[in-house]
Amino acid sequence: MNNNNVIDTLNEFLQGQYMGIHAYEHLIERLDDAQVKKHFQKIQQNHKQHAMQVADRIQNLGGTPVDDEGIVGSIQGFMSQFTLPENTADIIESAIKGESDYGIGMSEKIVRGDLDPESYQLIEQIFDEDRRHVDFLRGLLH
Repeated sequence: MNNNNVIDTLNEFLQGQYMGIHAYEHLIERLDDAQVKKHFQKIQQNHKQHAMQVADRIQNLGGTPVDDEGIVGSIQGFMSQFTLPENTADIIESAIKGESDYGIGMSEKIVRGDLDPESYQLIEQIFDEDRRHVDFLRGLLH
């Protein structure tokens, strides 16, 4: 497996992590419920840790990690600010959709088959934590 392909794939995945970090930033700004806000901040911190882990892996492979969500992600983030929900339940629903559809769903497509075993293991651990985020967020609704 070519390291350059792995680095490119990890960088694309990393851009998605930055999109998630920024999405949580916008959702946190909208939250009035202090307890839910703390939970969202914890999940956002977890995404920041994931971004650092992926960046470290890219460097260990000899690459240079991206440091933002890229132009497309930046535009999507900007546009999404105008459609953010207002109430806590809708904000939680938005986070669930972001984690499951974009965070996990799209990222699984990005990394499919283009990783060495060590990188694959790292990404799978991140997916496992993201799935726990979704389960936790669903629990907040009930």
